[in-house]
Amino acid sequence: MITAMRPALCLLLLSLPMLSACGRSTPAPTTTTGPTLAVRTGTVAQEPLPVLLEAPATVHPAERASLAAKLTGTVATFPLGLGAPVAAGDILLTLNAPETAARVRQAQAQLAEAERHAARQRTLVNTGVNPTDALSDAEDRLRYAQAALAEAEALLAYATVRAPFAGVITEKHVLPGDLATPGLPLLGLESTQRLRAEGAVPEQAARDLRIGHPLGVHLEGVETTALGDIEELSAAADANSRSLLVKVALPPGLGRSGQFARLQVLTGHREAILVPSSAVSHFGQMERVFAVEHGRAVLRLVKTGRTVADRTEILAGLTAGETVVLAPPATLRDGQPVTPQP
Repeated sequence: MITAMRPALCLLLLSLPMLSACGRSTPAPTTTTGPTLAVRTGTVAQEPLPVLLEAPATVHPAERASLAAKLTGTVATFPLGLGAPVAAGDILLTLNAPETAARVRQAQAQLAEAERHAARQRTLVNTGVNPTDALSDAEDRLRYAQAALAEAEALLAYATVRAPFAGVITEKHVLPGDLATPGLPLLGLESTQRLRAEGAVPEQAARDLRIGHPLGVHLEGVETTALGDIEELSAAADANSRSLLVKVALPPGLGRSGQFARLQVLTGHREAILVPSSAVSHFGQMERVFAVEHGRAVLRLVKTGRTVADRTEILAGLTAGETVVLAPPATLRDGQPVTPQP
C-alpha cells in the first residue's frame, strides 16, 4: 500500500508550485527586446487652460438680398440656376414691360416738342416779338419734359435686374413666362466674400464682449478653431432667452453658408495637463501615448480633452513632468529601449 501512495504524493508535490504561481496578484513584467530607437521627446506640462462656453451658431453671409420686382411685367429671361456665381452688376433676369417702354417713347416725343418750342420762343424773344415771360414758360415746359423722360427711363431700367454685389444665387421664385408684380420676390442672392458666424450668447457670458474684439469660432467638420472679430453685438438681451445676438466675421475662404458653428466665449481658467498633440496616436478607438521610463518606451492609454493650438489636454493617463515620445514611429513597441535625440 505504501508503494501505491507514492505516485499520488509525487503529483501533489508537483502541483504545489503551480498553485503558488496562480495565487500571485500581479504577473511579472515583460520586457520587449529590440533595437534602440532614437526618438524625439517632450514634457507633460500642467498649465492654466481657458474655460470656454460654447454657444451654438450658424454661418451666414454678411451680404444677402431678396430681389423683388419694381414694375409689372412677364419674366423674359432667367438663364441662371441655383448656385450660379455672379459678379456685381451682372444681369440676372429681364422683364418684358411693353407699357413702360411705350411711356419712354411718349416722354421722348414730348421732350423733342418742348425743345423745339423753347428754341422758337428764344428766337422770338431775342427779336423782340414776344416778351421774356414767354421764354420762361417754354423753358419750364422743357425741364418738365426732361424730368418726365428721366422718370420713364428709370422705370424701364427696373425691367433689367442686376446683381447688387458678387455672390451666388440661392433662391429662384419665378421662371420665364411668370408674371412679376411690384414687391414679388424674384430670387435670393448671397455673398461668398464675407461670412459671419451668428449665434446667441448667454447674457452673463457676454458681459465682457465688445465690437472689434476677437472671438473663437469652431466650425463643424473643421479640426482647428478659427479666430474672428466681433462685427455686430446686440445692445439688449432677449427677454425670453436672456441672450445677446453676436455676429463674428470669419477668415476669408473659411466656412459655407448654413454651416453649424460654435462661438467660444472665455469665462475663466483652470489647471490642465497638456502634451504636444503629436505625442497622441490612435489605435482603433483607443488613444495612446508612449511615455519614457528608465530608457524604455512605456505604452499608456489616455483620455484626451480639448486641443489648443498644437497641444492636447490629457484627462487621464499621464501626470505633469513625465516625458513622452513625439510622433512615435510605427515600429515602436511597448518596453522597447529608446534614446532621446535633439
